[in-house]
Amino acid sequence: MVEQPVPADEAAENAPVLPEGQAGPATPVDDAELSRAVVALTGDDVPVQDRRRLLGRLVRIEVGERGVKDLFRPRKAIGWVTDSVTRVAPYIPVRDLETLRAHHPGLDGDALAERLIRNASMVTAGIGAAGGGIAAVEWVATPSLLSAPVLLAAETVAVVAVEMKLIGELHAVYGRPINGSGTQRAFALIQAWAERRGVNPLRVGGSVAAAMGTALRKELRDRLLKRFGRNLSTMGPFLTGAAVGGFLNRRATLSLGDEIRKDLKSNPGGGDQRVIEA
Repeated sequence: MVEQPVPADEAAENAPVLPEGQAGPATPVDDAELSRAVVALTGDDVPVQDRRRLLGRLVRIEVGERGVKDLFRPRKAIGWVTDSVTRVAPYIPVRDLETLRAHHPGLDGDALAERLIRNASMVTAGIGAAGGGIAAVEWVATPSLLSAPVLLAAETVAVVAVEMKLIGELHAVYGRPINGSGTQRAFALIQAWAERRGVNPLRVGGSVAAAMGTALRKELRDRLLKRFGRNLSTMGPFLTGAAVGGFLNRRATLSLGDEIRKDLKSNPGGGDQRVIEA
């Protein structure tokens, strides 16, 4: 299915607007606003226009927190992505096994896991397509490519959130639900996503903020940098960005889901089931 050009009024709604001459950050938003936008993007059945608007909201949040000037610098942009992922992680909605079975009647075990991986890959493909569609406007209409790196950072945060949700639900499918407080689950999901393997129940950490001060933060940043660079292809001219962005996101999510599933199946007991300490 070919992505349709974004209407001019929708592009205007999504475009970050700063007062003339302003390059620095505006008043930061709270975690709730950021989380609401990202969590909404993780849904299985979000219409294309809604995905674009939600990505546009993330763009405005980015500009408000960092400013356009900083987001043109790769390290600053990756810093925002890393910070945003850690802030959003405690709010990612992970369904338990009973809920998953109710949403997918007749499926269990490997069949349910395959359905979850497929659905998540379709969501991340949709985010890539929506991001590419917004980016296409910047190539064919004024103003310039001002929002391109900002959009790329927003898309990366949304895709990682979808994949963390998938990781949590795969753990539920294979009898290893990630328990604990929102902070504890967030640390576990960040760890699993960065390492591309099931949660290690023996690893004891502190709060997310404390954990991100260790080597895990560097591991997360390195992994995000690879994803950020790969998603740069969504900035292609006209509609090529939408097609390529969707394809690459889908492929990456399928690969991650398969790796997590294999790891969970190879170690079904998961060792000592202690909860990560807060």
